[in-house]
Amino acid sequence: MASDYTPPVDDYTFLFGEAFGLDLPARATDGAFSADDAAEIIAGAGEFAASVLAPLETVGDREGARLEDGQVTLPAGFAEAYRAFVDAGWITAEAPESAGGDGLPGSIRAGLGELWNGSNAAFALCWLLTAGQIHALDAVASDEIRATYLTKLVSGEWTGTMNLTEPDAGTDLGAIRTMATPRADGAWGISGQKIFITWGDHDVAENIVHLVLARTPDAPAGAKGLSLFVVPKFLPEADGTPGARNTVTTVALEHKLGIHGSPTCVLAYEDATGYLVGEVGGGLAGMFVMMNSARAGMGFQATGISDRAYQQAVAYAEDRLQGAVMDRPAGTKIAEHPDVRRLLLSMQSRIFAMRALGVYLGDLFDRAETDGTGALAEFLVPILKGWATEDAVAITSDAIQVHGGMGFIEETGVAQHYRDARIMPIYEGTTAIQSNDLIGRKLIRNGGATAEALFAEMAATVETLRGLGDDVATRTADRLDRAIAAARAATGSLLGFGMTRDAYGVSVPYLMLLGTLAGGWMHALAVVAVLAHETADATDRARLVSADFYGAHHLPRVHMLAETVAAGEVA
Repeated sequence: MASDYTPPVDDYTFLFGEAFGLDLPARATDGAFSADDAAEIIAGAGEFAASVLAPLETVGDREGARLEDGQVTLPAGFAEAYRAFVDAGWITAEAPESAGGDGLPGSIRAGLGELWNGSNAAFALCWLLTAGQIHALDAVASDEIRATYLTKLVSGEWTGTMNLTEPDAGTDLGAIRTMATPRADGAWGISGQKIFITWGDHDVAENIVHLVLARTPDAPAGAKGLSLFVVPKFLPEADGTPGARNTVTTVALEHKLGIHGSPTCVLAYEDATGYLVGEVGGGLAGMFVMMNSARAGMGFQATGISDRAYQQAVAYAEDRLQGAVMDRPAGTKIAEHPDVRRLLLSMQSRIFAMRALGVYLGDLFDRAETDGTGALAEFLVPILKGWATEDAVAITSDAIQVHGGMGFIEETGVAQHYRDARIMPIYEGTTAIQSNDLIGRKLIRNGGATAEALFAEMAATVETLRGLGDDVATRTADRLDRAIAAARAATGSLLGFGMTRDAYGVSVPYLMLLGTLAGGWMHALAVVAVLAHETADATDRARLVSADFYGAHHLPRVHMLAETVAAGEVA
């Protein structure tokens, strides 16, 4: 059975108040939230996640969602958990103030995203999509749409979905064929089929708001011909309560490798009533707001699922007795076998790197308008999404390895994390979609300026480390310095290729290179913060070991990947 969930409150306390050399939430909010406030919020959310959501994780996996008579029913306890989630105010807390929410800083929202996903990733997908739609409607919706739909999403009374994919239109959004026909009353009739719609139907909230990309009559071919619409499951009455059922039908539920508690639906729109969001032909601009939010959310999901798998692996390794352990007394558990210890440190060090980068990204978005950090934030979104989700598959696989043969048995529960994680490098844009965006829109177009700004920040940390007179700091500085040089060389290779197949043939290795490098930088910042303490406690020593391990075992991947990038596409 799956182990209990322990929220990583100590790590977030360290990240909010120490790791980056200042109080992140206080800087981002002009003192409205402090690092102490943020830690209290994470602790409270952690208690909720551990007590309410985590016990349903295995239930969701084993029962799954069911479709009967056109209605999806979720596993036992999910509806009650959702009501508790709403009543506790978590959706409202994370929504922007401009949308009527509490406007928690992005750094705190990164922590909350991990907690929801670490405790129950299938449940958390409902939160993730609703949050994304809130951001999209807040950015582009009319006052009428805001009043009718956005307020209900922010309150948590209604949930949101993202409707892009069709049977013949996956990555190629320009191939979308769903049609939107104008009506005399200002509404639109939406007709078509959408597939892979996460939380497309369920029984936990009174209404569902579908955000749908569709083509209008006489629209130009391709992506420029797409518009965005809200299409509710139930048409709102004048007083805002759900009324008649709209002509949106759940045709089927997908039978998936993992995240069984999350309903993935095939939806048929049969002249369903919808309402335009933004301008005709401006659909992608609005939808990309939601997609960007969801892509960052995937980084938080990767961190959460990875940490749940790690926690279960640690619990098993510290309890399991198998064979004599080298240089340890009789009766030592397998956690002290050299390779098991390597696996656990490998998992933990990558998880911390993901966690720290998520907080850093959230802080960059918080400061985008005041400090001009928006370009760097946008640069890091595909990196966090692609690198963290790919590494999460490896981490959850390592958790199975720690369990040995028992890991391959479903009853232990660890296999669920591996199955759940495997979708993450695919949905919300595959890793190649992320890397193509990274090199095409965010690297080559500006001649690598944003990348170089990032490298310069990392190099400054190297110089700080060199002045600390500590062995771990010195090793970390040397390793990070060499990795930065390799990353600069790889960036030069890509810029030399330009917009060619050579560049796109190695875009994924380049993304993974930057993610791995960013993770090393996060550990380097942690080393600086820890060595500022007058005395080191057990947690401090563990952070130094984690950073040292990451530098020795993971950062060298940068050099390998740089050589791959330099080769371009191998014909």
